[in-house]
Amino acid sequence: MSETLPIPTVHTVADLRAIVSGWKSDGKTVGFVPTMGALHAGHISLIDIAKSRADKTVASVFVNPKQFAPGEDFGAYPRTLPDDAARLAAAGCDLLYAPNGPEMYPDGFATSVHVGGPSQELETRFRPHFFDGVATVVTKLFTQVRPDCAVFGEKDYQQLLVITRLAADLDLDVDIIPGPVVREADGLALSSRNVYLSPENRVRAVRLNALLFSCAEALEKGEPISGTLNTARMIAESAFDLVDYIEVRCAETLSALPGPVLDRPARILAAIRLGDTRLIDNVAAHPA
Repeated sequence: MSETLPIPTVHTVADLRAIVSGWKSDGKTVGFVPTMGALHAGHISLIDIAKSRADKTVASVFVNPKQFAPGEDFGAYPRTLPDDAARLAAAGCDLLYAPNGPEMYPDGFATSVHVGGPSQELETRFRPHFFDGVATVVTKLFTQVRPDCAVFGEKDYQQLLVITRLAADLDLDVDIIPGPVVREADGLALSSRNVYLSPENRVRAVRLNALLFSCAEALEKGEPISGTLNTARMIAESAFDLVDYIEVRCAETLSALPGPVLDRPARILAAIRLGDTRLIDNVAAHPA
């Protein structure tokens, strides 16, 4: 266990399990929040949810190489473990699990977990490696921590559904709890990658949130899906450097909606680029 950080911290599976097993022997339930670090208020909101649902809370910090493709920002991704530990301590988290690469993926590691269903399209069209990497590391983390519940943010909505499917299909006995999107005062969804934005692009980024809420309002008034999306895409293409997608999908499955207008709870999901920074966001839309 680390003595140099302001929260009890372990770096190995053996040390992690010794602590969690002790809690469970005492009849305590365990909540878990996996992260890649560079923590912000959005992450802390997930810690708060975990604390409300379990007796003890574990957070992990691990920048997972398996969800980055060559040329993505694995090397540049912010690594701020001392600051992360301080934030977790202030939030009342009970334990930080911070494994290194060899602890998670030792020499000879040769297994990958693939989830179909909600992983199809959207992010997978642009990052085909991503959800297999997420599913693999989350499966490992669940078997290492053995939590009763785990909290994932709705900001990464497709990821949330992939992990929910994963836990159900593999009988992992973990209750997956969603955490609402946390936004800046001007509406920008909190993200560790927001630090990459130049001052100019930070101003432009706010338009994504405004556009998605405008799209949701139109759909909830009964406007046609196709026309609303076409308008949203035209606005996005003039506002941002590149638009990967803006889509309306079933909130439960992420499948395409069958009818011309909103007839069930949906999510409007988008991914755009400003300079070298890729941002994702989503908002809910409900039929009248």
